[in-house]
Amino acid sequence: MTREEAFHWLNENVKSESLINHCLSVEASMRGYADQWGEDVEYWGMCGLLHDIDFEQYPETHPQQGAMWLKDKGFDEAFVTAVLGHGNETGVARESRLAKTLYAVDELSGFVIAVALMRPEKLEGMTPKSVKKKMKSKSFAKSVSREDIIEGAEDLGIDLSVHIQNVIDALTAGEARLNKEGRTLL
Repeated sequence: MTREEAFHWLNENVKSESLINHCLSVEASMRGYADQWGEDVEYWGMCGLLHDIDFEQYPETHPQQGAMWLKDKGFDEAFVTAVLGHGNETGVARESRLAKTLYAVDELSGFVIAVALMRPEKLEGMTPKSVKKKMKSKSFAKSVSREDIIEGAEDLGIDLSVHIQNVIDALTAGEARLNKEGRTLL
């Protein structure tokens, strides 16, 4: 499946613009880490793009329904297992770097975008310090689990500030790429 086909498939199953933007932000973060670690950027990006494909239609059984769809489309076991493990509710162990990274960037990507939306300069010049400061505010983006963000960085073995900067950088690059397509994360 090409990236274009995956994006079309996502749009067939997700109508919420905010959820599509979330999937695009997680895609950008996954692509950033794949590039940094010498992994397959397209494969990792597609995992981020499709990780919530079933969430809107099947919130009670997410991500199990999506995992079945992914298997039916021919995605391999590592990809499907990463999607199954991106939340704690499934109990699926995150053993691969792909799975650990998807978990680590899921909540953080959304949180960084929420911070960017509050800033006049958006992502430009954003620092880990400003993101960490917003993490301390329980009323800001209160649905985002700070514990999952911290656990994700720990699972990757990366300092939280470095992890936040990596995601900021990946989202900045993703935003530039999407702007060329006439889209935005913000």
